[in-house]
Amino acid sequence: MNNNWLQIPKRIRELREVLDMTTETLALALRVPLGDYIAMENGEKDIPISLLYNIAEELGTDFTVLSTGEEPRMNQYTVVRAGEGDRFDRYAGYHYEGLADNFQGRVMKPMLVTLEAEEPDPEPVVHSGQEFNYVLEGKILLRIGSSELRLGTGDSVYFNAAFRHSQTALGGKARFLAVITDQG
Repeated sequence: MNNNWLQIPKRIRELREVLDMTTETLALALRVPLGDYIAMENGEKDIPISLLYNIAEELGTDFTVLSTGEEPRMNQYTVVRAGEGDRFDRYAGYHYEGLADNFQGRVMKPMLVTLEAEEPDPEPVVHSGQEFNYVLEGKILLRIGSSELRLGTGDSVYFNAAFRHSQTALGGKARFLAVITDQG
């Protein structure tokens, strides 16, 4: 994990404490076992990005505050130049780049995701809302519930993110645009 990602548990703890919220209260609201939540807040266990959005919501803040330590500032438009989005290397082989983190009140969360083929399959995630994936490069295996979809460059999929899902690169590096919305 990169240093930016390691700062997130610290920010969560600080905000939770400022709000005078216990770990038990937040874990219960997130429907996460207390031991798992404490391990995530201590930086001992990976926090799925979908859970980060839920944590931000429970703490009454924007995901950007947790991910960067800064409030979004733009309300008319925001531009992210190629390669300059907020990047998070959550774990080996799975890289996110935020594409609109500086926009206030986002209802969509666009991200560029890069997958390395050599890495193990990630744990499936579940989150609120809907998700759109558009493959920009390579091939991915998308698991949604019990379904497996093989997608190549130019393919897209739109799905209910309440179903367990994960993406894995097939046969080499892959990149896709992911857009998540809580409007669902």
